[in-house]
This record gives sequence, C-alpha cells and structure tokens, in this order.
Amino acid sequence: MKRVFVSCFLLIAAFTTHAQEKVDQAMVSKIKKEGFDNSKVMDIAFHLTDANGPRLSGSPGLLKASNWAKNEMAKWGLTNAALEPWGEFGKGWELQKSYVAMTAPYYKPLIAYPKTWTKGSNGLKNAPILLIKAKDSVELAAYKGQFKGKAILVYRTDTLVPTYKADASRYTDEELDKLAAYQLPQPSQAPADTAELRRRREAMQRRGAGGPNLANLIKDFATKEGAVAILSVSPRGHEGTLFVQGGGSYAPEAPENPLDIMLAFEDYMTFCRLANAGIPVSLDVDVKTAFQTRDTKGYNVVAEIKGTDPKLKDEIVMLGGHIDSWQSSTGATDNAAGCAVMMEAVRILKTLGVQPRRTIRIALWSGEEQGLLGSRNYVKNHFADPATMKLLPDHEKVSAYFNIDNGTGKIRGIYTQGNEKVKDIFSAWLAPFHDLGAKTVTLSNTGGTDHQSFDAVGIPGFQFIQDAIEYNTRTHHTNMDSYDHLQADDLKQISVIVASFVYHTAMRDEKLPRKELPQARGAGGGRF
Repeated sequence: MKRVFVSCFLLIAAFTTHAQEKVDQAMVSKIKKEGFDNSKVMDIAFHLTDANGPRLSGSPGLLKASNWAKNEMAKWGLTNAALEPWGEFGKGWELQKSYVAMTAPYYKPLIAYPKTWTKGSNGLKNAPILLIKAKDSVELAAYKGQFKGKAILVYRTDTLVPTYKADASRYTDEELDKLAAYQLPQPSQAPADTAELRRRREAMQRRGAGGPNLANLIKDFATKEGAVAILSVSPRGHEGTLFVQGGGSYAPEAPENPLDIMLAFEDYMTFCRLANAGIPVSLDVDVKTAFQTRDTKGYNVVAEIKGTDPKLKDEIVMLGGHIDSWQSSTGATDNAAGCAVMMEAVRILKTLGVQPRRTIRIALWSGEEQGLLGSRNYVKNHFADPATMKLLPDHEKVSAYFNIDNGTGKIRGIYTQGNEKVKDIFSAWLAPFHDLGAKTVTLSNTGGTDHQSFDAVGIPGFQFIQDAIEYNTRTHHTNMDSYDHLQADDLKQISVIVASFVYHTAMRDEKLPRKELPQARGAGGGRF
C-alpha cells in the first residue's frame, strides 16, 4: 500500500511540474498527423542528395542545393527566402573526373577519391609508385630528386582489425538514464568531456592541423618536383569505406594543392607490401578538378514564417542545420538529414496554417565543415561577437536556436547545454513523444555543431540527442554517406518533434530563459 502511495505521489509531482509549462496537445496531434501521414522529408532529402550531388562549401553543388532549398521554401509560403552572404569564405572546388587504377604488376580498379582543393593530373598519367620510408626530414632528404612523375606512397605496417561490433547502434536505456542523471560540475570541477564532444573536437583539430611536419614536407617535395599524386589512407577506411576530406588551403590567394588521393585501406596496404618487396607498382591516374574563384563569399539559406503577435512578432525562434558536405558522396547523414528535417518542420507548420506569435526563422548553414563558419559569422553579423561580447540590438530578440546535425537517427531527447532553467520546460514538451522514444533531457553539453555559435554569445542554442545509427562508423565524411543510409521513420519523428518544439517556443508568453552571458573571449579566443 505504501509503495502504491509513493508511486502515485511521484507521478502527480511529475505531472504538476510538467503542467506548469503549457503544451498544446491539439496542435501536437495535428503536427503528428501531418508529419507522419503526409511527410515530404524523404523527398526533400532526395533533392538535396541524389538530385543535387555533393555540396562542398563554395562549390557549384552547394550553390545549386542552396537555391533549390530557398525556392522550395518560398513555394511553401515562407517569406524573406534568400541566400544571405555571411562574409569571405575562399575558393570553391569541384571534382569533374576521377579514374585511378593499378596497372602493374597487374590491373586492378581502385576505390579512390581525390581530397578537396587539390589540383588534377592534367590528363591521363601512368605513375610508378615511389615508396617513402622516411621517419623525419633528414631521412626524407634522401628521396630528393625522385618525385617527378611518381605516385608517392608513405610506408605503413598497419594491420586490419576486424569489426566485432555492429556498425549501427541506438542509445540503450542505461545510456539515456546516465545522460538524464548528469549533474552540472561544481565551479572547481572540470567541465564534462563527453565522447561525442571529444570526437568532434579532435575532428576539428585534424581539419586545422598544419605546421612543418613530414606530411607537409612531402607535399612540398611533390609540388616542386612534379609528382603526379600523393596517396593517402585512413586506418578507419576499410571494407570499401573511405574517410576523405580536405587536401589543403581554400584561401583565395593560396596556391593549388598537389593532387592527394585517398585510397581504401586494403589497396594502400597492398601497394606497401608490393613496393617493399621490390615489385614495381604503377597506377593510371586521370583526375580533373576545377577551382571557383569568381565569387569567394559564403552564403547561408534563410527563410521565415512571420510572427503575428503585435508585441512578440519581432522576436525570433530559429532552427537549422548545415547544408554543406564533403566530396566523396552526397552528404546524406551529414547533413542533408538535418536540413531536410528542419525544412520539413517549417513545411508542417506552414501547411497547418500556424500563426506563430514570434517569427520562426530557418537557416541552412554553409562552411560548417570548415569550422562552423556560416553560423559563427551569422551570429557575429546579427547578434554578437564572442570576442568582444558587444551585443547587437537583435541579441535580446532571440528566444532559442534548435539544431540537428548528428545523422539520420531519431531524437531521444535534448542537450540543455547546462541551462537548468529549461529542463522542466523541455521535459513538458517531450512528454507527448515518450511513445516515440524521446524523453531524455540532460544538463550535459554536446559540441561541434552550429548550436555552439549561439551558445557562445549567450543565446539559448540546443542540439537534440540522436541515435547514432551508422554515423560514426560508416557514413560521417565518407563515400558511403548517401540517400540509402537515411532512415525514413526516424527522420519523420525528428521533423515532428522539432516542429512541436519550435511551435511551443514561438507561442509561449516569455522567451526561453537564458544562462548568464559568457565572458568576452578576446581576439583569437579559439574555437568553441
């Protein structure tokens, strides 16, 4: 009898807490019906991926996709749909042709992708492999004068480690419970360093890596002596999956980077063993690339559903994801998925004839893969510069920004970025979606996505908790990141939940509560 009483008491207490925040159940039901019965999310994703192609920042593919998204949202009735310049980006780049095959000691077609912002081969070249076994610049000097006409291979002795875990995964109940139980560290404690935060931070550090290391010295030799190509490998890139990104600077004045080709792990190691055994290896290489320098600005896609409340219509609720991708596939999970669900969320609201009290503004960012450039500069241009924390007039008008950029997996909850004041609000808003697997609200942070640009200047910015599916193992920045790896039911669920969160943020009497303003970072204050 006591247990029943206690359980009932806790249930009533939880209901009372949630009841303090208004939830429009009738509108939630309408959103669910439209989002599940009449979803357009996969059609949007198709146009951003299969119908468009890769969307590298600054490339013709990105411009094409951005214009399509802008025009599509204008057709739905959103206002102020535009490509808004955010500042200088740099050179665009496009892969126009790529053929790479081993021709000696026998013929073998290869899975290979040139890195971005590298030049082509200037026609078909047959290039013998030059095996480099140098460990430092002193040993590398012995290879001087041998690079001309060669494909450069740095010797490795890695061993392929079989995969014992499934590529795809979802959060377990235990993992979600741990997130929900997370407590903010005391001032004397170090901030949380989650696996996701570490992964994204390390990835961004790799993107910005440079300096006078061996790889740069090899690149310098290859450029000066006229090598046909440098061959690269990622130990993660086995079983036909290649993790391939940038090959050098995209700054407008930067010289063209030498052709750098990413190979599958198995092929790269085959070449190492053959060359090390003294068996000559040659490749046919025919790569054509094109640099775009006519317009070096970066652009975000923006559009709005105008607010209707006389007192609140100038306030803003924002949602978004990054529209740029890498070159080896069509960027389906990173991040056509995020753009498709955000576009679908505003389509749902517009189709339902919602008259939001606040203005709802969607933004599809470019330059995310180069360091959140589109969102960081948008925030700097409109709201505040984190270096100085001098607030612009629109800073106080933003209620919140919601982001999706963790693949195709359904929403399991939301990160509050340490904002304790929104925890009960979000718990109430998630209550209608418990049956869809979304119920976790955590005080923990997550990093590496565009919500950080807003959080960095004190604007509530949030990324949802998503099931990983194959994001970290198979699709993130790889040649496998295609439409077929999207999960339709998961994307419908995301669209519905995001539409509901945006709707309730736009309709509540007050803006979402904020944390204390961060301190100015100062010039060169680093990444988020």
